[in-house]
Formats: sequence, structure tokens, C-alpha cells
Amino acid sequence: MAQFKKTESKIYSKTAAVFSPDTIYWKRLGVPTLVKEFGAVDYIDFSPVEPHLFAVTASVRVQIYNPITKLVVKNIGKFQEGAHGGSFRKDGNLLVAGDDLGKVRLFDVSTKSILRFFEGHTSPVYRTFFTADGHHVASFSDDRTVRFWDIATEKHLHTFTGHEDYVRAGCTSPISPNIIMSGGYDRKIRMYDTRVAECVLSVDHGSPVESLVFLPSGGIFISAGGTSVNVYDALGGGKKLAQLSQHHKTVTCLQLASDGKRLLSGSLDRHVKVYDIATYQVVHTIDSSNAILSLGISKNDDTLVTGLVDGLIAIYRREIDPQEKDDPSSKQMRKSRYRHIFESTDEQVKQFTYQSDEGHDRMLRKYEYKKALDAVMHTSVRGKWPEKTVALIKELIRRHGLERAVVDRDHDFLVKFLHFLTRHIGDYRFTPTLVDAANILLDVYEEKFKEFADTEVGRRFVLLVDRLQQEETVIEEFLNVQGMLDMISIAADTTEPEDPTDTSVAYNASMKAKNQTTISVD
Repeated sequence: MAQFKKTESKIYSKTAAVFSPDTIYWKRLGVPTLVKEFGAVDYIDFSPVEPHLFAVTASVRVQIYNPITKLVVKNIGKFQEGAHGGSFRKDGNLLVAGDDLGKVRLFDVSTKSILRFFEGHTSPVYRTFFTADGHHVASFSDDRTVRFWDIATEKHLHTFTGHEDYVRAGCTSPISPNIIMSGGYDRKIRMYDTRVAECVLSVDHGSPVESLVFLPSGGIFISAGGTSVNVYDALGGGKKLAQLSQHHKTVTCLQLASDGKRLLSGSLDRHVKVYDIATYQVVHTIDSSNAILSLGISKNDDTLVTGLVDGLIAIYRREIDPQEKDDPSSKQMRKSRYRHIFESTDEQVKQFTYQSDEGHDRMLRKYEYKKALDAVMHTSVRGKWPEKTVALIKELIRRHGLERAVVDRDHDFLVKFLHFLTRHIGDYRFTPTLVDAANILLDVYEEKFKEFADTEVGRRFVLLVDRLQQEETVIEEFLNVQGMLDMISIAADTTEPEDPTDTSVAYNASMKAKNQTTISVD
């Protein structure tokens, strides 16, 4: 007697998770603590000195948090209108911020008292920064100007013009107290030297500029705007070194981490990307619950804070004793413990999975096709292992038994079966089998469509039709793109002799294009 051959369920291997040193390092930040602010979070800045307090500018106040307790320790609320861009001096003793009235205020962090009050802007001031020597302040305003202030005398020293739209981004050089960088909604990035009181460098980012940072060396600056992050060589006349296009919505903020070796970018697409400055490649991604407007990170990378559009701040704190957390032996012990708990508390589910896994083969051996299909249409099977359900459907089609398995079914089964088809028919692994199954189902119930008109089954049939039309549209678009790419490929690789009459010399157009392309990292 021939041995019964079990249903072959193809195993689709999953991509193995790659745990690089960066992945392990940034995952130790753990689950964030969410704190509600009074409005959209405009700016976040960390004090450079211990214990690395951070200032959150939102609504009409600047609140200073302790990163360990995650509680407010200082509340600076001496603003008549919205506050913007609160940032610390490098000694952590002073804080400067702008407001919607065009005023710039300088505060003593310990006493919260106003030490200086700079007036001159005619529109809201969105960013304010101390210079490298800590003796001056640069402010960036919607009045399209950048102003330079002296802290000691409370005097206005210079006004830099040239932008044709709001100036919402800026930074100061980390090594030179005379270099200021501004970015505007006119897409321009301008560098000013206070010694000559004029613009010494201008580049076009290509989109409204949202954020600017200098690398610690002061020779390279990075801009964010639109969906791209651009890297420029300040000493090389503003030459673009790289363009990073890893976000699909506007990039709103940039910060440096790991002593300038890593770059963090936050975006409205709810992601924080971590880049390696040496290669400009993404080494880790941190997901957020909402669009990100601002972010800050402590000097030692122990605390990361993101400000969200809904007024929440997410505080990520590095977990204590990470060595124990990542120790392989400790991981194995925890796995064993959790597996034991799972087996003891969910034995019934395991038992059913085992029975259903073996059950459909027993039903096939007895030619009980309906029962075999019922066994793999259970929620715990079709939801967790859809490949097993598709494997059985494929076997039933091969045996010409799917018609017998789906005929004379009740509404509940048809709803489940149609839901499974609609959900997985677009999966390239299952599409051929499920398309055949859908055709068989339509043939079986063709004469009963009128009975399903006002029922859930009828609605599921309509959804299946809509899904098939969507798949057809997508396939057509892909074929159009494939045709265009083929044409481009043929045009690029077409051999072109230098002399039209000489066909012996081949000309590789694609190689010439590569040689003439500037270096750009995506």
C-alpha cells in the first residue's frame, strides 16, 4: 500500500535581524516616557554640563527638565507671546530664547531672572544661539534678518540681510565666534562673518531650510529641508558632499550625537534616523507615535528627547546595566523562563494548532475536503500561518476538490474565506493560487449573487472585486515603469562611434555618465 503524502507547506524564510553595534547601542534607550506639554514642541536643547538638564520650548514658556527624574525643575514663563528656540550656553548657566513679538531674552538658569533684553526684530524670532566664546548671541527672525548681539553691553552689533523669506534655521560655528549660519524658507543657506559684517558663502538647499548644524571641526555643515539632508564643505566653497534622502516627509530637526560621530534627523514621517558621519549611512531608526518637530540628545547619549506635533515629549533614557541585558546567557535564561510560562498558560492553543496541523492531512486522506478546509480556516491557522491555508487550497485545486469544499457553505464561512482572499491575494507568494481559488468560488456561487446583495457576503465580494482592480492597476503601472527603465537602459548602453561612418569603435554612454556624476550618498 502506497504511503500517503502529506500536504507540502512551503516555508518562506524571514529576513534575519541584523544586530549591529549601533543597533544594540541605540536600542538600549528603551521605551520612552511621554510627558504632555502646553503646545507643539518648538525646540529642545540639552545643557552641555552635568546633570545635562534639557530645556523644552513650547507655547509661552521654557521648561527645564531633569533627565533622570523626568520632572520639571525650572519653569521660565516670562513671555507675553509664544516662545521659541530656547538654548543653553556651553557652561549651562545662561539660556537665550526668542518670542513672537521679536524680542530676545537672556535668562539666568539658576534664578530664572531676565539678565538681558534685546529688541530690534520686527517679526517673531524662531532661533537663538550663543557664539563659541559665549559672549555674543545670534538671533534668526521672520523679518528675513539675522542679528548679532553683545551680551556684556546689551547692544546690537550687526544686522545681516539677504534672505527673501522667513529665516527659521540657524547655527553658530563651534570653533569660531565670528561665523554664523542661517537657513531660510527661500531655500538659501547663508554664512556670515562678523569681522567683515557680510555674507561670505551662499548655497541653495533646494527646499525651505528647517534646521542647520555644524560638525565639531567647523569645516562641514549639514542642512535639513524638504525630505533631504544635505552635507556641505564650508572650507571648499559650499561644495555638496552628500545628499541623504531617507525620509519621505519633511525633515524638521537635526542633532549631533556620540561626540559628532553620529547625526540624528527627525521628520514628520514619525521617524528618527541615525547616520554614521563617516559613511552617511543609516545605522538605526527610532519610531515615534506622531510627527516629530524637534529633538535633543545629551552629550553622553544617555537621554534622547523628541518633541511631537501634538504637544507630547518622548523621553528615552538609556537603561541601567546594559551589559547584563545583552549577555547571551541572561537572554537564554529569560527565553527559557518565558517559554515555560507560555507553554503552561496557552496549552490549549498549542494543542489545537497541533491537531489542526495534522488534521487537514487526515481529512484529505479520507477525501473529506470540507473538513480539511475548515481545519486550516481557523483563526489561529489562517492568521498566523497563511501559507498552510494556501498550501491546502492549492492541493484541493490540484485534486479538483475545491468546488466540493466551498459549495453549500453558510454565510460565516463565506465571509471568512472571502476575507482571506481579499487580504492575501496581493501577496506575490500566494497570488496564483488565490486567483484560481477566487475564480472557482465565483463559478460555484454565480447564480446566488442576488441572494447576497444586502448581506455581509455580498459586501465581501465587492471588496474582493475592488482589491483585484487595485492589483490590476498596480501591475499595469509596474509594467509601464519597467518599459521606461528598459528604454533608458537601452539608450544608456547604446554604442555610439565617434565617427558616424566608423562602426568599429564602441562608445559606452553609461560609463561616461558614471565618470561625470558627482559623488552623492543616498
